[in-house]
Amino acid sequence: MRVTEKGQVTIPRNIRLKLGIMPGTEVDFVQRADGVVELVRVPGGRESVLHRSLEDWFAKVEGTSDGGLTSDEIMTLTRGGDGYAD
Repeated sequence: MRVTEKGQVTIPRNIRLKLGIMPGTEVDFVQRADGVVELVRVPGGRESVLHRSLEDWFAKVEGTSDGGLTSDEIMTLTRGGDGYAD
């Protein structure tokens, strides 16, 4: 894609169809913690919505647990005593 002098780009048709983007649809560009930029539809059209990807949230909370549990212990707690879901 080429950016015009006005900073505009054409969103390819297949992406517009997949995201349900039509003339008048508001979109936003969101930069994730890993540097990737996502094109997202703004829900409700004119609303100002804060977009944060799941990856950003994981990056924010990574290493914040002070429970001292191993991953095996956590899996046992979440799946039941034997480590397997019923």
